[in-house]
Amino acid sequence: MTDSGVPEKGGAGEGGRQGFWVVVVGLLVVLTAFIVAVLRYEQAAQAATALGPVTAVVGTLVGAYFGVRVGSAGREKAEAARQVESNKVQKLAAAAAPGVATQVLGVEARGVGVDR
Repeated sequence: MTDSGVPEKGGAGEGGRQGFWVVVVGLLVVLTAFIVAVLRYEQAAQAATALGPVTAVVGTLVGAYFGVRVGSAGREKAEAARQVESNKVQKLAAAAAPGVATQVLGVEARGVGVDR
């Protein structure tokens, strides 16, 4: 945990390995399609036409994978920061005089020993 109370992420842990394999599989698919296209078509224009859809789909899938990962990481970081701030507010409210806390929160004071 960092000084601000936000949990640290382990750099190239599980997500780093998954991302590596997504890229490797994507490159293997494109390389396989390239080899098939070169062997099958005699003209470069035909090979390029055959490779276009393959590279577009692989690029889209890999990009979507990393886009979702970045979004998830951002959401987790924001939630952790929100929790830290919530803890600070709770500590501040606990340290404040009961009359002040109820006045600021706009609720009616209840309980024993509360100034009215």
